[in-house]
Amino acid sequence: MAEREPRQRAAEQATVSTHHADGSATVLRDDGVLVDVPADAVAAGGWRVLRPGQRVTVERAPGGAVTAVRRPV
Repeated sequence: MAEREPRQRAAEQATVSTHHADGSATVLRDDGVLVDVPADAVAAGGWRVLRPGQRVTVERAPGGAVTAVRRPV
């Protein structure tokens, strides 16, 4: 039996609400839910600073943890 690859969640579109001094951020998904994003996920997308109002794509691991914030698609 072939081994299955882990299922990836769809990317979520969001708007930056706040970028915190520690490098983490809070984003507002398009469905109205606020999501806290750890600093390592911000850095994984290549960002140094996120601006409030900036559009981003949020990527999550199969378990639901935010893994990266990238440019919007």
